[in-house]
Amino acid sequence: MTGIIVGPLEKIAELAVRHKAREMVSLIAEGHDFHRPGVIRAERHLTLAMNDITFSGTGNLVAPSERHVADLIAFARDWDRTAPLLVHCWMGVSRSPAAAVIAALAVDPDQDEFELAAHLRAVAPHATPNTRLIEIGDRALQRDGRLTAAIKSIGRGAETDGRASFVLPL
Repeated sequence: MTGIIVGPLEKIAELAVRHKAREMVSLIAEGHDFHRPGVIRAERHLTLAMNDITFSGTGNLVAPSERHVADLIAFARDWDRTAPLLVHCWMGVSRSPAAAVIAALAVDPDQDEFELAAHLRAVAPHATPNTRLIEIGDRALQRDGRLTAAIKSIGRGAETDGRASFVLPL
């Protein structure tokens, strides 16, 4: 079964090896250094430099943007789906769950947004997808507000220590 593996930065090597991932999306603050797991090819690793904020960036903060989401959608659509896609951010709670939902809809646009959101909540009780990413993804994927409403309907996730990971099957 292929799907999207979501987790925190500290677990990317373990998750990549365990799930046999060959492609990865990193949503991480500008200048945050980390090592790409050896099983992930450099040309199939997308880094989206952004902070986990929901407002226009100020100072050194970089807000998720239309360019970030366009790059994510293009990368997801180029994913061959023969192995899982690994998506991570710092804690695996906000940016990466949002990116996973956007990627899932990019590769399978016939999904119902509310069913996808409910499924996300079932596999990731801790997920609180970044609303700015979701809103931009909604527009980019022409979901007419349904994705935003669906994610809003599941509410804030449960408190977590940031060590949880999950699989969003496709």
